[in-house]
Amino acid sequence: MSIRPLPRPGRPATVTALAAVLAAAALTGASPAATAASGSRTGAGTAAAYAPSCSGSPIGFATVDALGRNGTTGGAGGPVVTVTTAAALKDYAGRPGPYVILVSGRIQFSGMITVIADKSVLGVGSTAEITGGGLQLGSTTRPGNNVIIRNIRFTGASDDSISVTNKAHHVWIDHNDLSGGYDGLIDIKRESDYVTVSWNHLHHHSKAMLLGHSDNYTADIGKLRVTYDHNFFDGTDQRHPRVRFAEPVHVLNNYYRGNALYGVASTENAGVLVEGNYFENVAHPIYVGYDKSGPGRVVERNNRYVGSGTPQTAGTVVEPRTYYPYTVDDPATVPATVPAGAGVGRIDC
Repeated sequence: MSIRPLPRPGRPATVTALAAVLAAAALTGASPAATAASGSRTGAGTAAAYAPSCSGSPIGFATVDALGRNGTTGGAGGPVVTVTTAAALKDYAGRPGPYVILVSGRIQFSGMITVIADKSVLGVGSTAEITGGGLQLGSTTRPGNNVIIRNIRFTGASDDSISVTNKAHHVWIDHNDLSGGYDGLIDIKRESDYVTVSWNHLHHHSKAMLLGHSDNYTADIGKLRVTYDHNFFDGTDQRHPRVRFAEPVHVLNNYYRGNALYGVASTENAGVLVEGNYFENVAHPIYVGYDKSGPGRVVERNNRYVGSGTPQTAGTVVEPRTYYPYTVDDPATVPATVPAGAGVGRIDC
């Protein structure tokens, strides 16, 4: 059974968003596939059935109506532009209003480019790459709310590859390939909220995904609600994710393979549900507390542990179903479906 968003009475948001995208396509002469600002998968039961596109919507926390937003639509309805240089990417990512930004080819820069509200940053085909630098969603003066990043290869970042920060909310990070950066591959912190991280391939790196700025940054309490859905943690060492303060965090149907230090760590009273995942050759699949951080809470259910250690659990966690409906893939299928579907070139942008 594949994970799909269930119908939400009274809210045809996907249809509305797609109609806006098609209108943008008509105005620009671009194809609907190229202009679509969000995406979904159409069946993940087998590799052959996996055929997602750039139209649709995520599942999980990015779909939740909150903080004045009806889910996450990115740049839907805005102009569609193609960028091939760092200067053009920085320009359009920092402009007010919605934009669908198509990244074509390899773009190299150092540091971080700030992406502000109502943007879709979509890689074209299977060769879109950002190397040497990363994308930061939001600054202290320009929020990074309602942003979508999909189908891009991130390599060799001088800091984070993707940083969701400064109260950014409603973010979807999907179908990217991330490796070889200096710090985190996908870090979410500083009161950010309502984020879905799905179908990404992470490899050749140590610190994969941090959730929560530091043990002392208590402003994150009551924020940082994130769904981690069908990601492939392929030999990365740690932080899949490492969580502080957040609740609930939903770690759903991910594939962990050969992670040297640990899989998931819940610290500083965070509440994490680890559900339907497959851990292969992971000595410490789940930690309660880590390093100098105090213990969090973890509920684990319906996971597979193959050649792996015993997970730690503690306490209770708010159910993600409080916020959104979902179904769970049989974890036994995860080692086939996740590598077949995760990463770039699996969606039609």
